Amino acid sequence: MRIAGGQAEGLRLWLWHGHLRLPPTLHRSCLMTIVFIGDIHRQWPYVAHGLAGTDTPPSAAVLLGDIECTHPLDELAVPLLDRGIPVLWIFGNHDNDGGPEMWANLVDPARNPRTAPGALSGRVIEIGGVRIAGLGGTFRPRIWEPPEPPRVRRREDLPADLAKLGAHWREDHRAGLAHSLGATAIWPEDFQLLATQRADILVTHEAPSSHPAGNAALDELARAMGARLIVHGHHHVNYRAVAPDGLRALGVAAGWGLTADGAALWQGETPRQMGRLVNRWSLEEMPGTG
Repeated sequence: MRIAGGQAEGLRLWLWHGHLRLPPTLHRSCLMTIVFIGDIHRQWPYVAHGLAGTDTPPSAAVLLGDIECTHPLDELAVPLLDRGIPVLWIFGNHDNDGGPEMWANLVDPARNPRTAPGALSGRVIEIGGVRIAGLGGTFRPRIWEPPEPPRVRRREDLPADLAKLGAHWREDHRAGLAHSLGATAIWPEDFQLLATQRADILVTHEAPSSHPAGNAALDELARAMGARLIVHGHHHVNYRAVAPDGLRALGVAAGWGLTADGAALWQGETPRQMGRLVNRWSLEEMPGTG
């Protein structure tokens, strides 16, 4: 899928020029801005107020999961959509907290004809010549928690696995677990499919190993895809980090709108503490608030 830039011929990604290899077709003379929006958790006023305070609206938006749709995403994302801003999105681990109805409000194309084309998890979408890949959800031990090998590789194998839980499990509890795992776990089949594709940016909910609670499997997925930047939510922190080989990571705190170099188009909730870096990643300075 490709999303054109309207009158713009490229995508303003603020991607550390000279460090991140951009496609040669990217025109630097006429550029777009993309905003990555951290876990909204029903707090859409952060987005509405942030957009109202920007002189020039972004040309595209990527939602990093944990949206928690109490209504269809098409209705909630009106502050973006009514400004003509295309919306791409992945899901997080809380996007089915309200059960199947909340999940359907996010993923059902019949409820969301405007935002369904932007469903990014397990896909690569090209915006203005830049390829953005998405992987929603988090690692769940019942399915897969790297570096351990997967317990269940495909969704179609989940019912047989859950049948092993035993007779003491009530049927409604078993059904709830099946829905939760099937919806918001990171599945090996999605991971493997993405690894065969190429992208410039990998967008995840789960963090890579740049975060102390992250997982190095996502680093390796980005490298396999040729991506030079991973953008993630989940931990409600703002930071930039770089690995020894030049792979970069950007964390986006809840409700914040950041460009790919960490420049804030607007602020959200107070970010949490980052913790100590591990795995030889190094922190980079965050730009000031836009």
